[in-house]
Amino acid sequence: MPAPKPNHRQRPRELRRRVVIPARLRAGAQWTDACILNISSRGLLIRTARPVPEGSFVEVRKGDHAIIARVAWRSGGRVGLHSDERLPVEEIMSSSSAQALRLVAEHGKFVERRGQPRTRADDARLRGRAIEFFGIGGLVLALALGVWGMAQQALAVPLERVEAALDGQS
Repeated sequence: MPAPKPNHRQRPRELRRRVVIPARLRAGAQWTDACILNISSRGLLIRTARPVPEGSFVEVRKGDHAIIARVAWRSGGRVGLHSDERLPVEEIMSSSSAQALRLVAEHGKFVERRGQPRTRADDARLRGRAIEFFGIGGLVLALALGVWGMAQQALAVPLERVEAALDGQS
């Protein structure tokens, strides 16, 4: 039986590298954990617990790499992503193995794994809470002074009458 002739209109499918690399996935404003199951220069197969709609754009972060891709298909927790930019497959794979092999912090110091430490976000959150606290405190003080002034005006005339009556009896 002769072998079927290849269809020259279709491009051959690019080689996909099977991997298991943990990553972070952002769909909309929500971040979630994901696992890269295979990778090629134009796409990824990931597994995630969060449903991602077909056609939407997502961001996958692994180490210093940020990959923007469109959801081409999904089946349950498996999602196929297509990127317009070429992906640095070797760099992504090597950075994941380098992270896994590093067991201790370099020179006994904590190494931040994100591009920017979270302290900036925490500082902004604390500053916002302080502004809210002092704003509410100012409103409560203004209301208290207003109630004090109204009570003082309401009781001024009756107290003057009581004082005059007491002075007349003495």
